[in-house]
Amino acid sequence: MIRVAQIKISIDDSIDKVKELVLKQLRLKEHELLDYRIYKQSIDARRRGKLDFVYTVDVAVKDEEKILAKKLPNVSKTPDIEYKYPVKGQEAMNHRPVVVGFGPAGMFAALILAEMGYRPIVLERGEAVDERVRSIEKFWKEGILNPNSNVQFGEGGAGTFSDGKLTTRVKDLRGRKVLEALVEAGAPEDILYMAHPHVGTDLLRGIVKNIRQKIISLGGEVRFNQQVTGFLMEDGHICGVKVKGGDTLLTENVIVAIGHSARDTFYELYESGVSFTAKPFAVGVRIEHPQTLIDVAQYKEFAGHEKLGAAEYRLTHKAENGRGVYTFCMCPGGLVVPSSSEKGRLVTNGMSEHARNQENANSALLVQVFPEDFGSDHPLAGIEFQRRLEEKAFGMGGSDYKAPAQLVGDFLKGQASKRLGTVTPSYALGVKLTNLHKLFPSYMTDAMKDGLKAFDRKLHGFAMDDAVMTGVESRSSSPVRMDRDSETLQSLTVKGVYPSGEGAGFAGGIVSAGIDGIKCAEAMIQAFAPSLKK
Repeated sequence: MIRVAQIKISIDDSIDKVKELVLKQLRLKEHELLDYRIYKQSIDARRRGKLDFVYTVDVAVKDEEKILAKKLPNVSKTPDIEYKYPVKGQEAMNHRPVVVGFGPAGMFAALILAEMGYRPIVLERGEAVDERVRSIEKFWKEGILNPNSNVQFGEGGAGTFSDGKLTTRVKDLRGRKVLEALVEAGAPEDILYMAHPHVGTDLLRGIVKNIRQKIISLGGEVRFNQQVTGFLMEDGHICGVKVKGGDTLLTENVIVAIGHSARDTFYELYESGVSFTAKPFAVGVRIEHPQTLIDVAQYKEFAGHEKLGAAEYRLTHKAENGRGVYTFCMCPGGLVVPSSSEKGRLVTNGMSEHARNQENANSALLVQVFPEDFGSDHPLAGIEFQRRLEEKAFGMGGSDYKAPAQLVGDFLKGQASKRLGTVTPSYALGVKLTNLHKLFPSYMTDAMKDGLKAFDRKLHGFAMDDAVMTGVESRSSSPVRMDRDSETLQSLTVKGVYPSGEGAGFAGGIVSAGIDGIKCAEAMIQAFAPSLKK
C-alpha cells in the first residue's frame, strides 16, 4: 500500500472529502483507487478561527510502483506494521510458565504465550472484573475497602478504572499489536488511528473479560483471588511460587507484572533476592476544572462542536527550585476516584467513561521526587515515602477516606479553604477542606505554586481561584525498578524471573505496559520451547 500524509479537511467538511483529496494528491482517477483506510487522525487548532482534521491515509492502487516513482510530496510506501511472532527456543520448559498479575503487562504477556501454545497460568490477587466492580462500588459508597480488590488490584489492573488512555510515546510496533488486540476484544476501531485514543472505563470492563476468555480458549488459565506470597528459589533460579492459602506452583519461568501498588509483593521479591533500585517518580494532587473551561481554552470558538469531544491538555514546567512539574493522566469529562489499596492510607486517581461527559475535567498535578527525598538509601524507601504521605492525607481527611482538598486560589495564598466555589469536587466519598501546604514538603508546594502560574499562562484559566485540588495522588508511577538484563529481560539476580510493566519500572501507561509484557513473553519464548508436560 501507499501512505499519503497531511490530508487536511476543515471541521465542517464531510469525511468523504478525504477520498477526494487522496485522489488529487496521487493524481488518480477514482477507478484507479482500490481501497483506502485512515492510519492516523489528529486535530490542528493552532490558528484562531480555523480548525482542521489532519489525516494520514493508507491507499491501495493498481500500480504502486508507478505512483511511488513520481516522488510526490507526502507520499511514501506504507511500512510493514504487522506483528511478528518470535521463534521458539529449543529447550523445553519443565513446567508451564506463570504470570503474576493481570494488568496490561501480565495480560498481554499471557496473551502472546497463549497464542504460541505455552498455556500460561495467570495468578491475580484481585477479583474478576464483575466482582471487582462490586467491591469498588462498596468502597466508594460506604468507605469499606477490600485490600486485595480495588482500583489498584483486580482484572485489568489499575488501567481498568481510568480514562483508558492509549497514547504512548514509546515507538515500538508491538504497540499496534496491543491496539489490534483491544479492537478484537471490543474496543472502538478508531483507537487504531486517533492521535489521542482512549477507551473509557465502561468499555474496558468488557474488553478485559474478552481477552481473558481468549487466553483461556487457547489453553491458558486465569486464576483470581490468588495472591502470591512467596517465591521459591534454588541456586539463584526460581523454581516455584506460593499462593496465599498454601498452594505451591512449580515453575522455572515467572513474568512478574504486579503493577506499582503491590507493595507487599515487592518486599517478598526483595527478601527472595530479586534486585531493586530506587528511582525518581512524582507525587501531587488531582486538580479539577469545569470541562467547558478546558474546551474553550483549547478549541476557542469551536468549543462544543459536534465533531469534537471533550478537550484534553498536557502541561509541563520546570520550577524555580529545579523540580519538574507536570500534568498526568488527564481525564476529560471525568471523575476523581478513591483509589486506596491499603487501610488507613488515602489515594486519589482519575477516571472517565468513553463518552467523557461528566461536568469536570481532572488530571494529576505532579512534582518530581528523587531517591534523596525518601529519607533512606534502602531500595524500597520510595514505598515508605508514599505511605507516609498517604497516611497523612488519610488523617487530614478525617480518617474515614474523605480526601483533603483546597481551592487553587487559597493554595496560592497559603491559606486554608473554608468553602467551595463554582467547582463541585467529584470525589465519591467527599472532601474535607484544609490547607494542603500541611500535607506536602515545602519543596513540593513551592514547585506546585510555580507550576500553577506557568500553566495558567499556557492554558488560560488553569489557575482559576475555584479549581479544586484533592490529595494525594501518589501512584503515578512506580518508586522502584526491578533490575533486569537488557537482552534476556530476566532479573539480574534471580534467573527465570522476568520483571515487567509499570511496577517493575519499565512502563508508564496501558500501551507501554502491554508492550513490555509482550517483550518479556517474547524473551521467554526465544529461550524455551513449550512444556512437554501436561
